[in-house]
Amino acid sequence: MKKIDATNKKILRILQNEGTITNAELANRVGIAPATTLERVKKLVNSGTINKFVALVDPEKVGKGITAFVAITLNDHSSKAVKLFNKEICEISEVLECYHVAGDADYILKVVTEDIRGYELFAIEKLAHISNVGRITARFVLSKVKHETCIPIE
Repeated sequence: MKKIDATNKKILRILQNEGTITNAELANRVGIAPATTLERVKKLVNSGTINKFVALVDPEKVGKGITAFVAITLNDHSSKAVKLFNKEICEISEVLECYHVAGDADYILKVVTEDIRGYELFAIEKLAHISNVGRITARFVLSKVKHETCIPIE
């Protein structure tokens, strides 16, 4: 992995908190010319260091009142079965995040739905329809204690 210099670290810290900042303002805060700043940001995007720019939406404000963390255990762990599960889970809109993990479960999903009935429909009509799913265990979020999207950049 290529080392990130101090200027790019500063750019990344600012962009993680203020993704809509203008290039001119970013350049001013970093202390380099706007053209140089723009070029650095382009390189960070092209290298994959910056994946994309997004707006973070409050799920409750758009009718998604339930957040659940769902542990999935597969019946078949063959390469073909895992690849098929990965493909199918990526097509389900309620699944915001999916991690292949070590431990008691094979995958951990972050899922949002309108309400408990919506989660039930999701589990029965979508998760259960994936042929390789063995066990499904859900943990429902009662309250959010901490939610950060910024990766610490030292």
